[in-house]
This record gives sequence, structure tokens and C-alpha cells, in this order.
Amino acid sequence: MLDWRQTRLQGGPGLPREFDGILAGAPAFSMTSLFYASAQPYLYTGKPGDPTFLTEDEWRLVGEDMVKQCDKLDGVLDGILEDPELCQYRPESLICAKNQTTGCLTGTQIETVRSVFSPTYGPDGKFIYPRIQPAKDMPYAYYLSGDPFAYSTDWYRYVVYKDPSWDPATLSPADWPPLLETDTHNVATWKGDLSPAREAGTKILHYHGLEDTVITSENSARYYNHVSRTMELTSAELDEFYRYFRISGMNHCRGGNGASIIGASGDNFDEYKPDSNALAALVRWVEDGVAPDSLLGKKKEANSSQVAMSRRHCKYPKRNTYKGSGDVNSADSWQCL
Repeated sequence: MLDWRQTRLQGGPGLPREFDGILAGAPAFSMTSLFYASAQPYLYTGKPGDPTFLTEDEWRLVGEDMVKQCDKLDGVLDGILEDPELCQYRPESLICAKNQTTGCLTGTQIETVRSVFSPTYGPDGKFIYPRIQPAKDMPYAYYLSGDPFAYSTDWYRYVVYKDPSWDPATLSPADWPPLLETDTHNVATWKGDLSPAREAGTKILHYHGLEDTVITSENSARYYNHVSRTMELTSAELDEFYRYFRISGMNHCRGGNGASIIGASGDNFDEYKPDSNALAALVRWVEDGVAPDSLLGKKKEANSSQVAMSRRHCKYPKRNTYKGSGDVNSADSWQCL
């Protein structure tokens, strides 16, 4: 009997011998680091009315400008970044001209944008967590509305300090070491040695949406590379048991502006076929030894079963690139390079 696990957290590193196949979607690797990084935007944005604060409409302006600057990097202007890691966004393009009061940002607000979309570092200058990935949709509800991120606040209050009155506005670099030392239930989950999974024959199919507004997709690429360095394995060697797919246009595990339907969750289901369903692809890999090189994603027309767009999402580190001709909404017009 074959066993399966679908997880968004730590199934791979924590339970490699328990399952023949593991489907890991948008995993919260290094959760302690995630909690610390997720508490930062509140310090940068301030409250509504503060000079540092951006309204939801102003953040929408930022998202549109990000796409304007970076969308053509994949060869097509379609509102979807096939590889956000290539985007080095310059928010100064939105600074208000003389006498301009709408459709632009102040210098102080520009500084907020730069801070929000920067990596997080610790008190010793050591890297802690990657930046929020550039995308059209901004993580307003989670990080930019002027309210602290609830999960980070509660973790500090009830796990780290055991003080319900702790104020997230007081967060400083001095709060990083206590968080790091409080690894309750081993939530740090940053094990780079997956040898037990490899030796057991476990297959790990890992995917992450490149429009994720909760957990930056850049941490998934960081983890994959961490495994590669730790085990001293090339991508070709990792392919034997561990494959990572970046899903352009997907929000947190589902939804988004692109071809995000890959069958990895109930409301993201279209058909149970190995080429277009992540779970079916994993089952075929385990049972038949046929590993996926890409995942075919789809986007449907609103309130319709008609396919509006399709993409073959590439196995990392390859990226999806337009061939230069053909229907931009057809997967056949793109290639993994």
C-alpha cells in the first residue's frame, strides 16, 4: 500500500520515511524566520494617515508599476511575471512631479515601498528571510493595511514572551534572538539534508505560486538551493527524488491572475491527469517511475469551463519563456529554458 501526504508545512523534512510521495505546496519553511519577517511591514507602513502609509489604491498603483517595469522580461506583456526573481523594481518611477497630487507617491512613501520589498536581516546583519516577490497583486490584507500580522503577533505574545500585552509596534532586532531560540515543535524546518527521503525512495513534488501574498515564493527557491548545497547534489541528481515547480500567476496555493489550476487542492481541481494535476503527477512518479518535467496549469474564463490560458510550469531552475510567436495564452507558445 502506498502512502501519500499533501502539506504546506514540513512533510518533506520532518516525515521522509512515513510516505512514498509528498506533495508540498507553498511550504512555510523556516517558520520562525517567516514570523519575524512578516512582522516587519507593520513597522514600515505605519497607520492610515501617517506619512509612511499607502492606501490600498496606492499599493495597487505599485503593483501595476511593477508589472509595467518587469513583465516584458519573459517576452510577453500579459500582467504575469514568469520569474519575479529577475525583477529589480524601482519605485522611484512613481514619485510625484511638481504640482502632481494623484497617481503618484511621495518620497516617504517610496521609502516604505522599498522597505516592504526588501529582504529581512538580523541584528548582526545576517540574512533572515527573502523579500516579498514582485507581482501585480499586493499583499494588502495580510501586511499592508496598517494592522500587525496576527500570526507573528500571537507567536511573540503566547510562545516567545508569554505576555498577551506585548506590543508589535515595539519589535526591534533585539527580538530576533529570543524568537530563534524558541523553536516550539521544531517549526524552524530548515533541514537541508533529505538523505532519509532519498534512501527511502520517497518522491517530493514541491510547488509554489509566484503571486503568493502570504509566503514569498523566493523562500522556496532558497530552500531548494539549500538542499542542493547541503547534499552536494546537482539539479539533475536532485531530480531523482525532489522536484520544485514555480507556478506563475498563482496566489497562496490557489487562485491568482495566471494559469494556476494544477489540481493541488479541492477548489483548484480541473481533471485528474498526470500532465495537469500535481497529485496525479506525483502518483505516476511513485507508482510508474515517470517523473514530471513540467505541470500544465490552466485559467478558466469567469463563470465558465472555457480555458482562457494555459502554461507548462517549469521544473526549477528552468524558467518559462515565450518562443516569440504564437498565441501567448497557449502553453505551446512557451518553453522551459
